[in-house]
Amino acid sequence: MGTLTQPKYSIAQYLDLERKAEHKSEYVNGCIFAMAGASRVHNQITFNIAGLLHAQIKDRPCAAYINDMRVKVSATGLYTYPDVAAVCGEPVFEDAMADTLLNPMVIIEVLSQSTEAYDRGEKFAHYRRLSSLADYVLISQDKACVEHFVRQGNQWVLSEIDDVEGKINLNSIGCNLSLGEIYNKVHLEDNDESGKKVHGKGLQSAGNQTSA
Repeated sequence: MGTLTQPKYSIAQYLDLERKAEHKSEYVNGCIFAMAGASRVHNQITFNIAGLLHAQIKDRPCAAYINDMRVKVSATGLYTYPDVAAVCGEPVFEDAMADTLLNPMVIIEVLSQSTEAYDRGEKFAHYRRLSSLADYVLISQDKACVEHFVRQGNQWVLSEIDDVEGKINLNSIGCNLSLGEIYNKVHLEDNDESGKKVHGKGLQSAGNQTSA
C-alpha cells in the first residue's frame, strides 16, 4: 500500500488560503501545518507581555504584535505566528497586506508540551536565519522559568532566569520584562529543591548563562 503524501502548495496559494481561514497554519517547504489553540495560561502570559511592551514602547517608534501577526523567515521559507514579535524602527512587510512581518528584532514564544521541542529546536533554527533578530525568548507556562537567547555576533548566549523577582532586558528594543509581571494572574505551583510548594512570587533561584 502506498503512503499518503501531503499536497504541495505555492506561497501564493498558502497566503490566499490563510487570509480566508478561521484558524492559523504554518507553511514551509510547500506544506501547510495547522496550529493548535492556546490554553488559558498561555493566553494570560501573552497578554501580560503585550501590556508590558505596550507601556514601554507606546511613545517610541516601535511596534509589538501578538498571535495573529505572521512572520516570514525569508532564508528558509517558513511562515509562522510567534506569540509575540517586536521591532523598533520601520517594520518591513512582505506585501501591501501588511500581515507578514519580515524584520522582527524580538520573538517570544510561550512553551507548551506540544510545541516545546519544536520551539527549542527546528523553529529556533529557522528564526536564527533572521538577520534582524536579536532576542529570542522562551517562556514556560507551568513554572516560573524564562530562557533568553541574545545574539552576539555569530553566537547566541543563553540566560535562564527562574527567580520571579528577576527580569530580562531586551536591549534591541530598549525594554525589560520582569518575571513577576510576566506571570501576573498565573497560578504557578511547583516544588523547590527542598520539596516545599511554591506559588507565583514565592519562587527564588539564581539564573545562569551558557552559550548556544
